[in-house]
Amino acid sequence: MALDCQPNEVSDMRSLRLMLLAATAIVAGAVVTGSALADAPKPADVLATYGDVAQAGYEDSLATARALKAAVEALVASPSDDTLAAARQAWLAARVPYQQTEAFRFGNAIVDDWEGKVNAWPLDEGLIDYVDTAYGDSSEENPFYAANVIANPKLTVAGEEIDASEITPALLSETLQEAGEIEANVATGYHAIEFLLWGQDLNGTDAGAGARPASDYDTANCTGGNCDRRIAYLRAVTDLLIADLEEMAVAWAPGGAARAELAAKGEGGGLATILTGMGSLSYGELAGERMKLGLMLHDPEEEHDCFSDNTHLSHYYDVVGIRNVYFGEYARVDGSKVEGASLADMVAARDPALAEEMKARLDATLAAFEALKTRAETVEAYDQMIGEGNAEGNAVVQAAVDALVDQTRSIERVVAVLGLEAIAFEGSDSLDNPSAVFQ
Repeated sequence: MALDCQPNEVSDMRSLRLMLLAATAIVAGAVVTGSALADAPKPADVLATYGDVAQAGYEDSLATARALKAAVEALVASPSDDTLAAARQAWLAARVPYQQTEAFRFGNAIVDDWEGKVNAWPLDEGLIDYVDTAYGDSSEENPFYAANVIANPKLTVAGEEIDASEITPALLSETLQEAGEIEANVATGYHAIEFLLWGQDLNGTDAGAGARPASDYDTANCTGGNCDRRIAYLRAVTDLLIADLEEMAVAWAPGGAARAELAAKGEGGGLATILTGMGSLSYGELAGERMKLGLMLHDPEEEHDCFSDNTHLSHYYDVVGIRNVYFGEYARVDGSKVEGASLADMVAARDPALAEEMKARLDATLAAFEALKTRAETVEAYDQMIGEGNAEGNAVVQAAVDALVDQTRSIERVVAVLGLEAIAFEGSDSLDNPSAVFQ
């Protein structure tokens, strides 16, 4: 009987051992999961880091704008190829921190309501200064299309008389910016300054940026006419940029209006704000309006920093900015680093596999934009890349667009795993309804 019973006893013991091992594994798994969740950062800490990164980014934008102002003053005091080149370089440097702050758009109303003052584009440059004859002298859509405020102290547009005898920040911001409620009437911000430093880019999809001469600021040997008024405009628009950036740097300082607005949304609303900025900038704004649209139209006018041929870096630092808010870190222009509790840490605690996926998507996007950046620096500018018939250049831009779209899908999964309500990210006809682009 003992022999008959032994196999069953062994089998029972083996089953019991397997059950104990399984139970131990379940308990261990629960301990690990519980430990991971216990180690996860608190939403309040994640939101505090987000605010710190925003504050640092706007402070750096302000500091580099002040450096730009110093370079502008050197240019108008002594116009030369060297001082013009230095002013252009200061403008390029100022774009680096500012573009990284674009990740704070879309979710933060205080930023969206303000952003058009500093980074609106594209612009009808004939509102500001002289343009090539190919530009034309009128537009059915915009009565201010060729107003040329620098050449005209008195303007009469659509029956309205405008006194522009003194070019001041108030004239630019209160009268000319979006004059007639037309978005293309951009009189302020980075792109107005860019146009004044580079002039029109008349090269289409051929090589070359704007080529404004330094003598456009030489009152003793003036080209382009009205050098004194052009100087006044450049000074006024640069002062205005500084004032606007001061406003936003203060808003993101502890106790500032932007932090208060974020806190009022609660923890879930605050986390949704971070993800709204990430997803909307990734998808509708950058992948769609700034990249896919230009690629579909093969139109060099559809590029963000069109006068300076700096679009590749403008796009690249948008991507860096998205990473900043997700990983809770920012490299300041002085070399120091802001870092703290992050959304990435929260996701890793909730769903390690998704955390790996999100990091892989962000890394793939960065690699695609590094490839675009390298091509722009070694082969051809961005406006050439999107040109018709340039299969190789088109492919590099399309790869970057595809990476952004994939990245957005992972951001949507992050929204779900954090238990937040679904977010309707900014869209774009170029991605969502391509046929509408050509209607």
